[in-house]
Amino acid sequence: MTTTAMAQDSELTVFDWAGYEDPEFYTAYTEEHGAPPTFAFFGDEEEAFQKLRSGFKADAAHPCSQSVPKWMEAGLLEPLDTSRIDRWDDLNEEFREIEAYKKDGEYYFVPMDWGNTALTYNTDKLTEEQVSSLQIFADPSMMGKVSIGDSVDDAYALGFLATGVQDWTTATDEDFQNASDFLRKVHQNVLSYWDSSSSLAQLMQSGQVELAWAWNETSATMSGEGHPIAMKRDTEEGASSWVCGYVKLKDGEGSDDKFYDFINAWLEPKTADYIVNAWGYGHSNAAQMAEMDQEMLKSVGLDSNESLRENTLWQAPPGSEMREKMIAEFENIKAGF
Repeated sequence: MTTTAMAQDSELTVFDWAGYEDPEFYTAYTEEHGAPPTFAFFGDEEEAFQKLRSGFKADAAHPCSQSVPKWMEAGLLEPLDTSRIDRWDDLNEEFREIEAYKKDGEYYFVPMDWGNTALTYNTDKLTEEQVSSLQIFADPSMMGKVSIGDSVDDAYALGFLATGVQDWTTATDEDFQNASDFLRKVHQNVLSYWDSSSSLAQLMQSGQVELAWAWNETSATMSGEGHPIAMKRDTEEGASSWVCGYVKLKDGEGSDDKFYDFINAWLEPKTADYIVNAWGYGHSNAAQMAEMDQEMLKSVGLDSNESLRENTLWQAPPGSEMREKMIAEFENIKAGF
């Protein structure tokens, strides 16, 4: 069920991933309006899509790259007035100018955060040699010690990578079947499908989960707190990469002015600094990213979006037919079929 976590400014409702209500992401908004927006949360984008299709009302939402075309085709989004986005020209062009997020010359997506989904492990329990390949996710020795996200896109990124596919937009039916078969093997080892980085952190901190398919945030925050958790992007098969951002929802009942105030707050240089240093993600404000310590960014894989995509499966929109197959099959796999 979608739940409202923080009913503050009733003139702006943001439909988001849990954790993104962090006030450090939009300090300029709160300073101007005296309160944060109202937040409601979803566990994955398909859940969010179905909620919006069934009439749930919000003003802004935070989908990732592969979902945006589907939301556009379903008529859920309004085009953006880019003249009201103060740092539009500072955005990373490779993310901003993706054709799938445009229609009739108008933009429908503001890229914000980017990063990896990659093998993440307990360095006290597993060796560098053991985690050299994604095949460890299906190894019988890992039964009950694995967690992957309850996200169809991340799950199939793992499945395709592990079976030799780095571009799912060209995947064949055989490729899809191979990826699905691999995920069925992984399912035998899964203790839990995590639905938030905080829930995964608890599982890894307790020692129950030794191996995860996780976002940058997990290794960045847990290692910073002294836990023996590391991310390995350079497995034999690679990792996955993605970009997420904000969209303006059609028929939102809140304030247009506050929507753009929220977007502009997110694009502030201090927000970029915060998401890099506290969460371990990249930010779409390329001008501000260029001002940061490039050696530090390189050490955490955020020096450029070119290196982010090197030896990765880029979570581009996979095509509506393939994505619907992924959604249906992932539900079967989680149910044990």
